[in-house]
Amino acid sequence: MMQAFRLATFNLENLDWSGTKPEAFARRTDALRPLLETLDADILCLQEIHAQRRHKHDARQYIALDRLLATTRYANFHRATTIRPGGDAPADVHNLAILSRWPMRAQRQIHHDIVARWVWPPPRDADGSQPEPVEIAWDRPLLYAAVELPNGCALHVVNLHLRAPRAIPIATARGFGSSRAQIEGQFVAALKREGQALEARLFAETLFDADPQAQIAIVGDFNADAHDAPTRLLRGGGDEAAEGDRALIALEERVAPSRRFTVRHAGRPTLIDHLLASRSLAANWRETTILNEGLQDEVYAEEPVEGSLHAPVCARFELVAK
Repeated sequence: MMQAFRLATFNLENLDWSGTKPEAFARRTDALRPLLETLDADILCLQEIHAQRRHKHDARQYIALDRLLATTRYANFHRATTIRPGGDAPADVHNLAILSRWPMRAQRQIHHDIVARWVWPPPRDADGSQPEPVEIAWDRPLLYAAVELPNGCALHVVNLHLRAPRAIPIATARGFGSSRAQIEGQFVAALKREGQALEARLFAETLFDADPQAQIAIVGDFNADAHDAPTRLLRGGGDEAAEGDRALIALEERVAPSRRFTVRHAGRPTLIDHLLASRSLAANWRETTILNEGLQDEVYAEEPVEGSLHAPVCARFELVAK
């Protein structure tokens, strides 16, 4: 019988827990666990995991994640998670996790390790005044793990959640709500999103430098579709059909067009959660599934959201002898 493994990505949509609201958490887990079980993943990348404190002055922990996974096949998986950059505990919101059936040779988070922070000076206002410079820094780290596959090969996994294309508050002479502030804020958001995509892609380049045949997967919520700059950067530059030995292949695009979406936005199906693979990994690809049946529209969904407003993406690969 052919051996196979399954790699999946899933944005859990602000997974949180509160000891004062057990019923709300139970409704979320009742909606999320069936999806997690259906994925049947051997390696699972998760986004939007909040961290909680048991007591007011305690360090934050992954209480919600632990409770979600406790009764699933993933409970005893090897785990890599992010911490707040510069700290020693998770951030309050939007952390990342990689869960693996098999051990990890290495794991690390990447946050301006390759692409430095920089400062953008906004143009002068109409009155001639110079607005304060804006620091361009990523909202959260990237997460990397090298998984030891059963055949002895390494699978290099980069899990990311790029910034959403929403304007960042920028102060101008006319205030934060002016059209100019919105325009400049949208530009800064794009700098953050595309800059972090650049860092992820340059990290992949270091993996290719070490091994031109490296099996690499860059997965997660790109907040960008196939034609947007972040996805094109991550695939290897050029257009969405980038070629070359180091180009990454979008395995989510191998799903039938009618099912090729991970979010519904104002009635429009969009594909912003991706699973990109190096050529050596894609050569062993067998199937991609997007579990988007019954997905709610993120614009019209009522709070609190049960389950997630993102659909998980899962790819199955043949596990070939080394």
